[in-house]
Amino acid sequence: MYSRLIKPSKDKSFFLFGPRGTGKTTWVKSVFPNALYLDLLEAELFNDLLANPQRLENLIPKDFKEWVIIDEVQRVPELLNEVHRLIEKYKYKFVLTGSSARKIRKKGVNLLGGRALRYSMHQLTALELGRDFDLDHSLAYGQLPCVYTEQNPKGYLESYVKTYLQEEVQQEGLTRNLGAFSRFLEAASFSQASVLNISSVARDCSVERKVVENYFMILEDLLIAYKVPVFAKRAKRRLIAHPKFYFFDVGLYRTLRPKGPLDMPEEIEGHALETLLFQELNAVNDYLGLGYKIFYWKTSNNIEVDFVLYGDRGIRVFEVKRTGKVTSSMLRGIRAFLKDYPFAKAYFIYGGERHLREGDIEILPVKYVLKELPAILS
Repeated sequence: MYSRLIKPSKDKSFFLFGPRGTGKTTWVKSVFPNALYLDLLEAELFNDLLANPQRLENLIPKDFKEWVIIDEVQRVPELLNEVHRLIEKYKYKFVLTGSSARKIRKKGVNLLGGRALRYSMHQLTALELGRDFDLDHSLAYGQLPCVYTEQNPKGYLESYVKTYLQEEVQQEGLTRNLGAFSRFLEAASFSQASVLNISSVARDCSVERKVVENYFMILEDLLIAYKVPVFAKRAKRRLIAHPKFYFFDVGLYRTLRPKGPLDMPEEIEGHALETLLFQELNAVNDYLGLGYKIFYWKTSNNIEVDFVLYGDRGIRVFEVKRTGKVTSSMLRGIRAFLKDYPFAKAYFIYGGERHLREGDIEILPVKYVLKELPAILS
Protein backbone atom coordinates (compact mmCIF):
# COMPACT_ATOMS: atom_id res chain seq x y z
CA MET A 1 0.00 0.00 0.00
CA TYR A 2 1.27 3.47 -0.89
CA SER A 3 2.04 5.87 1.95
CA ARG A 4 -0.63 8.58 1.96
CA LEU A 5 -0.14 12.28 2.65
CA ILE A 6 -3.23 12.53 4.85
CA LYS A 7 -2.42 13.05 8.54
CA PRO A 8 -5.38 12.14 10.77
CA SER A 9 -6.15 13.23 14.30
CA LYS A 10 -4.69 10.96 16.96
CA ASP A 11 -7.34 11.55 19.58
CA LYS A 12 -10.44 13.12 18.04
CA SER A 13 -13.22 11.55 15.99
CA PHE A 14 -13.33 12.49 12.33
CA PHE A 15 -15.21 12.14 9.08
CA LEU A 16 -13.30 10.86 6.05
CA PHE A 17 -15.07 11.60 2.77
CA GLY A 18 -13.94 10.64 -0.70
CA PRO A 19 -15.16 8.98 -3.90
CA ARG A 20 -15.37 5.22 -4.15
CA GLY A 21 -12.05 3.68 -5.09
CA THR A 22 -9.75 6.29 -3.51
CA GLY A 23 -8.59 3.84 -0.85
CA LYS A 24 -10.49 4.96 2.26
CA THR A 25 -11.21 1.47 3.58
CA THR A 26 -7.70 0.17 2.93
CA TRP A 27 -6.22 3.21 4.62
CA VAL A 28 -8.36 3.16 7.77
CA LYS A 29 -7.78 -0.56 8.26
CA SER A 30 -4.04 -0.04 7.92
CA VAL A 31 -3.80 3.03 10.18
CA PHE A 32 -6.21 1.66 12.82
CA PRO A 33 -5.52 -2.11 12.84
CA ASN A 34 -7.14 -2.67 16.25
CA ALA A 35 -10.31 -0.74 15.48
CA LEU A 36 -13.82 -2.17 15.52
CA TYR A 37 -14.81 -2.12 11.85
CA LEU A 38 -18.49 -1.76 10.87
CA ASP A 39 -19.26 -1.82 7.13
CA LEU A 40 -22.68 -0.43 6.18
CA LEU A 41 -22.38 -2.03 2.74
CA GLU A 42 -23.06 -5.33 4.55
CA ALA A 43 -26.78 -5.87 4.07
CA GLU A 44 -27.51 -7.44 7.47
CA LEU A 45 -25.69 -4.76 9.45
CA PHE A 46 -27.20 -2.01 7.29
CA ASN A 47 -30.76 -3.25 7.80
CA ASP A 48 -30.21 -3.77 11.52
CA LEU A 49 -28.89 -0.25 12.16
CA LEU A 50 -31.33 1.38 9.77
CA ALA A 51 -34.20 -0.14 11.73
CA ASN A 52 -32.72 0.86 15.09
CA PRO A 53 -29.61 3.08 15.21
CA GLN A 54 -29.40 2.65 19.00
CA ARG A 55 -28.20 -0.92 18.42
CA LEU A 56 -24.81 0.60 17.60
CA GLU A 57 -24.01 0.74 21.33
CA ASN A 58 -24.55 -3.03 21.61
CA LEU A 59 -21.95 -3.66 18.90
CA ILE A 60 -19.16 -1.90 20.83
CA PRO A 61 -17.52 -3.89 23.65
CA LYS A 62 -17.84 -2.38 27.12
CA ASP A 63 -14.93 -0.10 28.11
CA PHE A 64 -13.63 -0.22 24.52
CA LYS A 65 -10.60 2.07 24.13
CA GLU A 66 -9.77 1.60 20.45
CA TRP A 67 -11.24 3.40 17.45
CA VAL A 68 -14.63 2.52 15.97
CA ILE A 69 -14.78 2.70 12.17
CA ILE A 70 -18.15 3.07 10.47
CA ASP A 71 -17.69 2.66 6.72
CA GLU A 72 -20.14 4.38 4.32
CA VAL A 73 -21.89 6.21 7.17
CA GLN A 74 -24.00 8.24 4.72
CA ARG A 75 -26.16 5.16 4.17
CA VAL A 76 -27.69 5.60 7.66
CA PRO A 77 -27.43 9.32 8.52
CA GLU A 78 -29.54 8.75 11.64
CA LEU A 79 -26.55 6.92 13.12
CA LEU A 80 -24.83 10.24 13.65
CA ASN A 81 -27.18 11.09 16.52
CA GLU A 82 -26.14 7.86 18.19
CA VAL A 83 -22.46 8.48 17.47
CA HIS A 84 -22.84 11.91 19.06
CA ARG A 85 -24.40 10.37 22.16
CA LEU A 86 -21.68 7.71 22.48
CA ILE A 87 -18.89 10.28 22.14
CA GLU A 88 -20.46 12.30 24.92
CA LYS A 89 -21.25 9.34 27.18
CA TYR A 90 -18.23 7.03 26.71
CA LYS A 91 -15.63 9.24 24.97
CA TYR A 92 -15.47 6.75 22.10
CA LYS A 93 -13.35 7.72 19.08
CA PHE A 94 -14.97 7.25 15.68
CA VAL A 95 -13.74 7.25 12.09
CA LEU A 96 -16.77 7.87 9.86
CA THR A 97 -16.13 7.29 6.16
CA GLY A 98 -18.42 8.21 3.31
CA SER A 99 -18.47 8.29 -0.49
CA SER A 100 -21.46 10.60 -0.80
CA ALA A 101 -22.30 13.88 0.88
CA ARG A 102 -25.89 14.00 -0.38
CA LYS A 103 -27.72 12.65 2.67
CA ILE A 104 -25.17 14.11 5.07
CA ARG A 105 -25.81 17.62 3.70
CA LYS A 106 -29.55 17.46 4.25
CA LYS A 107 -30.90 19.96 6.73
CA GLY A 108 -31.20 18.51 10.18
CA VAL A 109 -28.48 15.85 9.86
CA ASN A 110 -26.26 15.82 12.94
CA LEU A 111 -22.65 16.63 12.00
CA LEU A 112 -21.57 16.15 15.61
CA GLY A 113 -21.37 19.85 16.45
CA GLY A 114 -17.61 20.20 16.12
CA ARG A 115 -16.92 16.96 17.99
CA ALA A 116 -15.49 15.44 14.80
CA LEU A 117 -12.96 16.80 12.35
CA ARG A 118 -13.41 16.45 8.59
CA TYR A 119 -10.86 15.07 6.13
CA SER A 120 -10.99 14.10 2.47
CA MET A 121 -9.37 11.17 0.69
CA HIS A 122 -8.29 11.86 -2.87
CA GLN A 123 -6.86 9.60 -5.54
CA LEU A 124 -3.11 9.04 -5.35
CA THR A 125 -0.79 11.97 -5.96
CA ALA A 126 2.51 11.88 -7.85
CA LEU A 127 4.26 12.38 -4.52
CA GLU A 128 2.54 9.34 -2.99
CA LEU A 129 3.27 7.21 -6.05
CA GLY A 130 6.94 8.10 -5.82
CA ARG A 131 9.05 6.05 -8.21
CA ASP A 132 5.94 4.33 -9.56
CA PHE A 133 4.60 7.60 -10.96
CA ASP A 134 4.32 7.39 -14.75
CA LEU A 135 3.02 10.53 -16.46
CA ASP A 136 1.76 8.76 -19.57
CA HIS A 137 0.01 6.11 -17.48
CA SER A 138 -1.61 8.75 -15.28
CA LEU A 139 -2.79 10.76 -18.29
CA ALA A 140 -4.34 7.63 -19.80
CA TYR A 141 -5.90 6.04 -16.69
CA GLY A 142 -5.78 8.59 -13.86
CA GLN A 143 -4.51 7.89 -10.36
CA LEU A 144 -7.08 5.83 -8.49
CA PRO A 145 -5.02 3.28 -6.55
CA CYS A 146 -6.29 0.28 -8.52
CA VAL A 147 -5.26 1.64 -11.93
CA TYR A 148 -1.65 1.39 -10.74
CA THR A 149 -2.08 -2.20 -9.49
CA GLU A 150 -4.65 -3.79 -11.84
CA GLN A 151 -3.39 -5.60 -14.94
CA ASN A 152 -6.32 -4.16 -16.92
CA PRO A 153 -6.78 -0.53 -15.77
CA LYS A 154 -9.10 0.25 -18.69
CA GLY A 155 -11.43 -2.59 -17.67
CA TYR A 156 -11.31 -1.48 -14.04
CA LEU A 157 -12.37 2.06 -14.98
CA GLU A 158 -15.24 0.80 -17.14
CA SER A 159 -16.42 -1.30 -14.20
CA TYR A 160 -15.98 1.70 -11.90
CA VAL A 161 -18.37 3.79 -14.01
CA LYS A 162 -20.90 0.96 -14.10
CA THR A 163 -20.65 0.52 -10.33
CA TYR A 164 -21.47 4.17 -9.78
CA LEU A 165 -24.49 3.92 -12.04
CA GLN A 166 -25.81 0.77 -10.40
CA GLU A 167 -24.81 1.08 -6.75
CA GLU A 168 -24.65 4.78 -5.95
CA VAL A 169 -27.22 6.23 -8.33
CA GLN A 170 -29.78 3.44 -8.56
CA GLN A 171 -29.64 2.02 -5.04
CA GLU A 172 -29.72 5.44 -3.43
CA GLY A 173 -32.68 6.40 -5.63
CA LEU A 174 -30.93 9.51 -6.94
CA THR A 175 -32.61 9.21 -10.33
CA ARG A 176 -35.26 6.95 -11.82
CA ASN A 177 -33.97 7.15 -15.37
CA LEU A 178 -30.54 5.51 -15.59
CA GLY A 179 -30.57 5.77 -19.38
CA ALA A 180 -30.91 9.55 -19.27
CA PHE A 181 -28.27 9.79 -16.54
CA SER A 182 -25.89 7.65 -18.60
CA ARG A 183 -26.37 9.92 -21.63
CA PHE A 184 -25.79 12.89 -19.37
CA LEU A 185 -22.47 11.51 -18.11
CA GLU A 186 -21.22 11.19 -21.68
CA ALA A 187 -22.43 14.68 -22.58
CA ALA A 188 -20.84 16.12 -19.43
CA SER A 189 -17.48 14.64 -20.41
CA PHE A 190 -17.35 17.09 -23.33
CA SER A 191 -17.46 19.90 -20.75
CA GLN A 192 -14.31 18.69 -19.00
CA ALA A 193 -11.90 21.53 -18.23
CA SER A 194 -14.31 23.93 -19.97
CA VAL A 195 -16.69 26.69 -18.98
CA LEU A 196 -19.93 24.93 -18.10
CA ASN A 197 -22.96 25.52 -20.30
CA ILE A 198 -25.82 23.54 -18.75
CA SER A 199 -28.25 24.33 -21.56
CA SER A 200 -25.80 22.91 -24.11
CA VAL A 201 -25.34 19.72 -22.08
CA ALA A 202 -29.13 19.37 -21.79
CA ARG A 203 -29.49 19.60 -25.57
CA ASP A 204 -26.70 17.11 -26.16
CA CYS A 205 -28.26 14.42 -23.95
CA SER A 206 -31.92 15.28 -24.73
CA VAL A 207 -32.79 15.91 -21.08
CA GLU A 208 -34.58 18.92 -19.59
CA ARG A 209 -32.34 21.67 -18.25
CA LYS A 210 -33.65 21.43 -14.67
CA VAL A 211 -32.99 17.69 -14.66
CA VAL A 212 -29.44 18.27 -15.90
CA GLU A 213 -28.89 20.83 -13.13
CA ASN A 214 -29.91 18.16 -10.63
CA TYR A 215 -27.61 15.62 -12.31
CA PHE A 216 -24.65 17.97 -11.86
CA MET A 217 -25.57 18.31 -8.19
CA ILE A 218 -25.60 14.51 -7.92
CA LEU A 219 -22.06 14.35 -9.34
CA GLU A 220 -20.86 16.88 -6.78
CA ASP A 221 -22.65 15.08 -3.94
CA LEU A 222 -21.02 11.80 -5.01
CA LEU A 223 -17.70 13.67 -4.82
CA ILE A 224 -16.81 12.73 -8.40
CA ALA A 225 -17.03 16.20 -9.97
CA TYR A 226 -16.15 19.80 -9.18
CA LYS A 227 -17.21 23.21 -10.38
CA VAL A 228 -14.35 25.72 -10.29
CA PRO A 229 -15.52 29.36 -9.98
CA VAL A 230 -13.99 32.33 -11.78
CA PHE A 231 -11.51 34.45 -9.81
CA ALA A 232 -12.99 37.93 -9.48
CA LYS A 233 -11.24 39.50 -6.49
CA ARG A 234 -10.91 43.23 -7.23
CA ALA A 235 -11.53 42.49 -10.90
CA LYS A 236 -10.41 45.20 -13.32
CA ARG A 237 -11.83 43.52 -16.40
CA ARG A 238 -15.13 42.04 -17.48
CA LEU A 239 -14.99 38.33 -16.66
CA ILE A 240 -16.83 35.17 -17.60
CA ALA A 241 -19.45 34.34 -14.95
CA HIS A 242 -19.92 30.56 -15.30
CA PRO A 243 -17.76 27.94 -13.52
CA LYS A 244 -15.50 25.40 -15.17
CA PHE A 245 -16.30 21.71 -14.81
CA TYR A 246 -14.04 18.78 -13.92
CA PHE A 247 -14.61 15.12 -13.26
CA PHE A 248 -12.38 14.46 -10.26
CA ASP A 249 -9.97 12.05 -11.98
CA VAL A 250 -8.38 11.81 -15.43
CA GLY A 251 -9.26 8.13 -15.72
CA LEU A 252 -12.96 8.74 -15.10
CA TYR A 253 -12.99 11.56 -17.66
CA ARG A 254 -11.30 9.47 -20.34
CA THR A 255 -13.55 6.49 -19.70
CA LEU A 256 -16.69 8.60 -20.14
CA ARG A 257 -15.38 10.70 -23.05
CA PRO A 258 -16.14 9.00 -26.40
CA LYS A 259 -13.64 9.48 -29.23
CA GLY A 260 -15.04 10.17 -32.67
CA PRO A 261 -13.39 10.62 -36.09
CA LEU A 262 -13.67 14.43 -35.82
CA ASP A 263 -12.05 14.63 -32.39
CA MET A 264 -8.66 16.28 -32.16
CA PRO A 265 -6.36 14.11 -30.01
CA GLU A 266 -4.50 17.20 -28.76
CA GLU A 267 -7.74 18.60 -27.30
CA ILE A 268 -8.45 15.42 -25.32
CA GLU A 269 -4.80 15.18 -24.23
CA GLY A 270 -4.77 18.84 -23.22
CA HIS A 271 -7.87 18.44 -21.08
CA ALA A 272 -6.36 15.29 -19.54
CA LEU A 273 -3.21 17.16 -18.50
CA GLU A 274 -5.21 20.07 -17.11
CA THR A 275 -7.35 17.61 -15.14
CA LEU A 276 -4.27 15.89 -13.76
CA LEU A 277 -2.88 19.21 -12.53
CA PHE A 278 -6.26 20.11 -11.02
CA GLN A 279 -6.55 16.87 -9.07
CA GLU A 280 -2.97 17.24 -7.80
CA LEU A 281 -3.52 20.85 -6.72
CA ASN A 282 -6.76 19.88 -5.01
CA ALA A 283 -5.23 16.94 -3.13
CA VAL A 284 -1.99 18.59 -2.02
CA ASN A 285 -3.79 21.76 -0.90
CA ASP A 286 -6.24 19.66 1.10
CA TYR A 287 -3.82 17.16 2.64
CA LEU A 288 -1.30 19.78 3.74
CA GLY A 289 -3.95 22.21 5.00
CA LEU A 290 -2.60 25.05 2.87
CA GLY A 291 -5.94 26.84 2.81
CA TYR A 292 -6.07 27.89 -0.83
CA LYS A 293 -9.31 28.22 -2.75
CA ILE A 294 -9.06 27.13 -6.38
CA PHE A 295 -10.36 29.35 -9.19
CA TYR A 296 -9.81 29.94 -12.88
CA TRP A 297 -9.61 33.31 -14.65
CA LYS A 298 -11.16 34.18 -18.00
CA THR A 299 -12.06 37.57 -19.44
CA SER A 300 -15.00 38.27 -21.72
CA ASN A 301 -12.56 38.46 -24.67
CA ASN A 302 -11.21 34.96 -23.91
CA ILE A 303 -7.95 35.72 -22.17
CA GLU A 304 -7.61 32.82 -19.73
CA VAL A 305 -5.52 31.30 -16.95
CA ASP A 306 -6.16 27.66 -16.03
CA PHE A 307 -5.88 27.90 -12.24
CA VAL A 308 -5.66 30.66 -9.66
CA LEU A 309 -4.99 29.58 -6.07
CA TYR A 310 -5.90 32.26 -3.57
CA GLY A 311 -5.39 32.24 0.20
CA ASP A 312 -3.45 33.62 3.14
CA ARG A 313 -0.23 32.51 1.46
CA GLY A 314 -0.91 34.78 -1.50
CA ILE A 315 -1.82 34.02 -5.10
CA ARG A 316 -0.39 31.22 -7.23
CA VAL A 317 -1.23 31.16 -10.95
CA PHE A 318 -0.87 28.09 -13.18
CA GLU A 319 -1.18 27.63 -16.93
CA VAL A 320 -0.51 24.15 -18.32
CA LYS A 321 0.14 22.97 -21.90
CA ARG A 322 1.17 19.55 -23.21
CA THR A 323 3.57 21.17 -25.69
CA GLY A 324 7.32 20.61 -25.53
CA LYS A 325 8.08 24.12 -26.77
CA VAL A 326 6.90 27.41 -25.29
CA THR A 327 5.94 30.36 -27.49
CA SER A 328 5.29 33.93 -26.42
CA SER A 329 1.59 33.68 -27.28
CA MET A 330 1.14 30.84 -24.76
CA LEU A 331 2.08 33.25 -21.96
CA ARG A 332 -0.55 35.82 -22.95
CA GLY A 333 -3.06 34.83 -20.27
CA ILE A 334 -0.54 34.86 -17.42
CA ARG A 335 0.89 38.19 -18.54
CA ALA A 336 -2.59 39.73 -18.57
CA PHE A 337 -3.30 38.34 -15.10
CA LEU A 338 -0.02 39.71 -13.73
CA LYS A 339 -0.89 43.18 -14.99
CA ASP A 340 -3.93 43.11 -12.70
CA TYR A 341 -2.27 41.14 -9.87
CA PRO A 342 1.50 41.87 -10.11
CA PHE A 343 2.19 40.32 -6.69
CA ALA A 344 1.06 36.84 -7.81
CA LYS A 345 3.55 34.01 -8.32
CA ALA A 346 3.11 32.66 -11.86
CA TYR A 347 3.96 29.26 -13.31
CA PHE A 348 3.71 28.01 -16.87
CA ILE A 349 3.84 24.23 -16.90
CA TYR A 350 4.76 22.35 -20.06
CA GLY A 351 5.87 19.01 -21.46
CA GLY A 352 9.51 19.92 -21.95
CA GLU A 353 12.52 19.20 -19.74
CA ARG A 354 14.16 22.58 -19.10
CA HIS A 355 13.55 25.10 -16.31
CA LEU A 356 13.08 28.53 -17.89
CA ARG A 357 12.01 32.02 -16.89
CA GLU A 358 10.22 34.73 -18.85
CA GLY A 359 10.13 37.87 -16.73
CA ASP A 360 8.09 37.03 -13.62
CA ILE A 361 6.86 33.75 -15.08
CA GLU A 362 8.58 30.48 -14.14
CA ILE A 363 8.39 27.89 -16.92
CA LEU A 364 8.63 24.40 -15.45
CA PRO A 365 8.39 20.77 -16.67
CA VAL A 366 5.16 19.07 -15.62
CA LYS A 367 6.96 16.08 -14.08
CA TYR A 368 8.98 18.40 -11.87
CA VAL A 369 5.94 20.42 -10.78
CA LEU A 370 3.88 17.38 -9.79
CA LYS A 371 6.66 16.16 -7.52
CA GLU A 372 7.42 19.61 -6.07
CA LEU A 373 3.89 20.97 -5.51
CA PRO A 374 4.20 21.12 -1.70
CA ALA A 375 7.22 23.43 -2.02
CA ILE A 376 5.66 25.49 -4.81
CA LEU A 377 2.46 26.05 -2.84
CA SER A 378 4.10 26.72 0.52
